[in-house]
Amino acid sequence: MRFGLFCLMSVHDNPGGVGGVIRDAERLVQMADEIGFETAWFAEHHFSNYSISVSPLMMGARFSGLTKQIRMGTGVIVLPLYHPMRVAQEIALLDQMTEGRIAIGIGSGYQPYEFNRYGQDVARKTDIFLEYWCVLEQALTTGEVEFDGEFVQIPKTFLTARPRQGMPDLYLTAADPRVLKRFDRHKPVSFATAGAAGSPKLYGLYDNLCNAWKAAEMDSPMAFAPQQYIHVTDSREQALKAAEHARRVARGVVLLRDPDLELEGSHLVSRPVPGEVPLEETAQNIICGDAHHVAEQIVADVRRMDPVHYSTFFNFGDMPIEMAAGSLERFGKEVIPLVEKEVGPLDAFGTQPALAKAG
Repeated sequence: MRFGLFCLMSVHDNPGGVGGVIRDAERLVQMADEIGFETAWFAEHHFSNYSISVSPLMMGARFSGLTKQIRMGTGVIVLPLYHPMRVAQEIALLDQMTEGRIAIGIGSGYQPYEFNRYGQDVARKTDIFLEYWCVLEQALTTGEVEFDGEFVQIPKTFLTARPRQGMPDLYLTAADPRVLKRFDRHKPVSFATAGAAGSPKLYGLYDNLCNAWKAAEMDSPMAFAPQQYIHVTDSREQALKAAEHARRVARGVVLLRDPDLELEGSHLVSRPVPGEVPLEETAQNIICGDAHHVAEQIVADVRRMDPVHYSTFFNFGDMPIEMAAGSLERFGKEVIPLVEKEVGPLDAFGTQPALAKAG
């Protein structure tokens, strides 16, 4: 098991605006590279300040040149919003540019507002996703595509660039057994987050995914990668401030499911959403506290879910960069050693099928 760093790149009150958000992400990814994180994950969202990362592959191309060893991860490519031949070429090119230093997270999306503006039907997202994947798989594994489907038709075409080592590592956000089985031959990793709801909800998602893997009758062993909001602080005041930034993101997740978004320009109009909990409870749900508390929570997650990868989210809700960077620095210096002291080498985790743990 290795750690990852998730970059959503929201814009709220960053003093540098869009450019400031980019510079903040650059700083954190370079820090994660120095700490020894495995992957920097870049989101994909469109047409709102929820995220300026409209192309995780473009972000990977930029950030790979600023780092030495950390992989560039797409977290995730919303496949129905692309032409599959275009994204196949860009994945192969990024793989070549980084000398294989990539991981491909891929999903079907969930935001009607985005789908409408790309001319796609969100109700058919899974059908589109599976058809586009057929094209992508051909392109990345053979370098040759010929396809006649419902959503896309492609005459026989050859691609010059292909991934250096075959199919890159694949991370899936889908829980549909039909989708999981389609990816079985590539030994995918299920990628999930409960957002600001934290571990209690995340464990339920994990159990559901275990059941989905069973239902899909997967040949490859269960592999899971959770994502958690992290903030290392000794200050209760700062913990509540972190919770406030987490709530910004949580509201955005709910509001973006509405096809009739309330926007001021490109900015979401933030308001309380159904089921919203007090800040104190949010601070308890996310992994937020001193180094020992954060380490204890991660140890509990590792023992409960046996992950192959553990993605961390530090700069949520356009948090002031000094808060996020200070937290990440302490994570590397204090939290990781505490986790390893408790559970031993992290490479020992994520190596066994975890299906028996599902409740």
